[in-house]
Amino acid sequence: MSKIDKQCKKCRREGKKLFLKGERCFSAKCAVVKRNYPPGIQGIKTTAKSKRSKRALSGYGAQLREKQITKRIYHLREKQFTNYFQKAMEQKGDTGENLLQLLELRLDNVIFRAGLASSRKLARQLVSHGHFQISNKNINIPSYHLKAGDQIIFKSTKLGKKIFTNIKETLKEKKNKLPSWLEINKDSLAVTVLAKPTLAETEQIFDIKMIVEFYSK
Repeated sequence: MSKIDKQCKKCRREGKKLFLKGERCFSAKCAVVKRNYPPGIQGIKTTAKSKRSKRALSGYGAQLREKQITKRIYHLREKQFTNYFQKAMEQKGDTGENLLQLLELRLDNVIFRAGLASSRKLARQLVSHGHFQISNKNINIPSYHLKAGDQIIFKSTKLGKKIFTNIKETLKEKKNKLPSWLEINKDSLAVTVLAKPTLAETEQIFDIKMIVEFYSK
């Protein structure tokens, strides 16, 4: 089984796009578009197996699924995700919004949100390979937590790489999709974090409140 198939099976299992494969997720090749049923079910025939797969989840089961979906989106292990939730609880304010901010302000996620990488997985690889600097410091930790005022720039020795050949044209196409809490200089490709993201302005494909309920039991 190819790596693409493994990633796409995760989306099919959840019944929604988790945007794990970059541009493929926006094309007709997307597995959720081509085969909108869980893996393991042959076709869309209504069999006893498929009926069981469509059975309504319990409250706990639905909360668990939302947690699993979120882990997959941000490519986190169980311990990492639990640590984020513990930090969110220790902070002042709404726990759900705190958790969202901790996840969204990861360096790899910001690189993805800014359009400098087509997927979070690719963003993680770019960060790990030392493509970026923050406040003139070399940072190669994907989980690095950014704050308002931080600016991400390409290292001058990395921008000439083949993978970034058409990056400026790509950013022009996505200019209206940039989150309001980020700003990017289309010439220098410098990304600035303007503020913390909020629940109201962040597009989500998971229910953060259900995750809080899951851990609150």
